[in-house]
Amino acid sequence: MDAVRVALLRDVLAGTEWLAATRRFAGALRGSVVSYGGGLLLVGTAEYEPWHLTAHLVDEAAWSGTPELSPTLVRHRARPSDPAHLAVGLGRVSAARRGETLLVVAPSAPGADLLERVHDARRAGATVLALDTGDRELDALAHEALAAPAEPDVDLDTVQHLVGAAVGENAPPVPRGRRRFRDRLSRLTDQLTSPPPTHW
Repeated sequence: MDAVRVALLRDVLAGTEWLAATRRFAGALRGSVVSYGGGLLLVGTAEYEPWHLTAHLVDEAAWSGTPELSPTLVRHRARPSDPAHLAVGLGRVSAARRGETLLVVAPSAPGADLLERVHDARRAGATVLALDTGDRELDALAHEALAAPAEPDVDLDTVQHLVGAAVGENAPPVPRGRRRFRDRLSRLTDQLTSPPPTHW
């Protein structure tokens, strides 16, 4: 979902609790990774892998100058033969420790195996956040949880888009030297992607 569609979605939801709730959750996510800098793990359920949120967070990490927001996607069916960024299996959730943040996205019941691993991570000191549809066991394990209702306008996909867009909004300012580099890079990108001049 691009920035224009997110802006339209925010207009539709203006006056509801969802904008404030997603911004609050995004702030908790950003605060947990920036404060400790131990890395962000993102995991879904056996039936659902949060690819889209992963991509949003990677983009927001780049745009906001907050590399800690770029997640490691943990997969239920990862294989050693997969490319490195796709080969991180569930054992990584159990191995999470203090300073790391674990974000669980669960459109359905997460299952006993995942809950046990999330419990291990929390007991070892990891910060646990949950985006779900109101699973009591998962929400009880989470330090911060945001449940999407069963409404046509606000489902879990919508909530993920809003969190993904909000997570980089109030990031600390980019240092001056990096800002100048970004400005130069932006101008160069504009020059390279603009259409060629018209001929006389």
